[in-house]
Amino acid sequence: MTRTAPAPPVRHVHLGLGNFFRAHQAWYTHHAPDAQEWGIAAFTGRSPDLALAMAAQDGLFTLDTRGPDGDAFEVVTSVVEPRAAQDHEAWITRVADPAVAVLTSTVTEAGYVRGADGRPDTARDDVQADLATLREEPTARVRTAPARILAGLMARRHADAGPLTVVPCDNLPDNGAAVRTVVHAMAELVDPTMVGWLEQNVAWVTTMVDRITPEPTDADVDLVRRGTGVEDRAPVVTEPFSEWVLSGSMIAGSPDWAAAGAIVTDDVAPFEARKLGLLNGAHSLLAYAGSVRGHRTVRDAITDDVCRGWVEHWWDEASAHLTLPHEDVAEYRRALLDRFANPAIRHLLAQIAMDGSQKLPVRVLPTLRRERAAGRVPVGAARVLAAWVRHLRGDGAPVRDPRGEELSGLAGGSLDEAVARVLGAMDAALADDVELRGVVVALAREL
Repeated sequence: MTRTAPAPPVRHVHLGLGNFFRAHQAWYTHHAPDAQEWGIAAFTGRSPDLALAMAAQDGLFTLDTRGPDGDAFEVVTSVVEPRAAQDHEAWITRVADPAVAVLTSTVTEAGYVRGADGRPDTARDDVQADLATLREEPTARVRTAPARILAGLMARRHADAGPLTVVPCDNLPDNGAAVRTVVHAMAELVDPTMVGWLEQNVAWVTTMVDRITPEPTDADVDLVRRGTGVEDRAPVVTEPFSEWVLSGSMIAGSPDWAAAGAIVTDDVAPFEARKLGLLNGAHSLLAYAGSVRGHRTVRDAITDDVCRGWVEHWWDEASAHLTLPHEDVAEYRRALLDRFANPAIRHLLAQIAMDGSQKLPVRVLPTLRRERAAGRVPVGAARVLAAWVRHLRGDGAPVRDPRGEELSGLAGGSLDEAVARVLGAMDAALADDVELRGVVVALAREL
């Protein structure tokens, strides 16, 4: 694959080159009417493999949008500079470029290495190492996402390159403020004079993102080859549905994402709560409970009447605390059932099950706490926790979590003890809630 037209200039830097970014932010930029003004330099989180594969084809890739009626292929042209994480000098150079106006990120919830207080988790060795590196040599390579963002911004300050907007695109509530907090706190620990510059020159936009993007398989690569006649080493598979809601000021400009279908609003929170509770919460439930029941994909699990009943129960609890109109919530639930059951999308439960310790506190616990405050025991929320405990005990999908070793150890022994320890590791108040704990234990046995 090679370009047939000149590449647009780089004015947008992205951290977290991967499938979701390419099916979402890169796709919106590709469809913006001013796309020829907004090339993207996108950097991997860790492995260089994808960057190397995309570089060999001028940053181009095929997006395979799969619906019940078949596949639609398009070549996305907005990524003009795919880069490996190891190319830290290029990262520093690009973020410090006055032509660059936007920095987006997709590094997962766990990637922001936040402690319980929202600041950098300084108990982590990688955070401590990055802090020491930035204090000694700000342009030296760092590894955590907040440190990489801060390193780029420090270089931008040094270059006097002007204002920039940071647009996080991960499933964190109020993600703009959340990432601002962790980066500002890291700046305080590295160079307190940096904080004032950040306040004057960097805007933080809050977003809600939604598009199911499973990991491509060799069969997917072959399907793209047969469907297009082109050898693409880095295709992306996605669903027809896509949503992007943004709130905040793009102080240095941005692509016209609204013209490509994004929603610009004063308040992302209602959309965010709907998505986190209904889509992401149901995904976590299916990932743990569905895999315990022997299912491998979301479609397998949602077509199991038992799993579907569990999802509907959870949705009833979560929906009671949403502020969007009832009709909108009901329509979103109907659309989710269609999306989950899409036979063309093979979304692995093991992929969704990753990083539960980071996901469940924002997907499930808000509903659980509101239900308990109302004097109710939320069986739907409790079932997600019960299935997660079973997952940590070795049932269903494999454990891949930044706290995996710790939590799997806590989940050993008798089920009663395991539930108490795991809940306590999330929130001491949960472990102290005897009634809730008893329901979680009973549901874990039922699974």
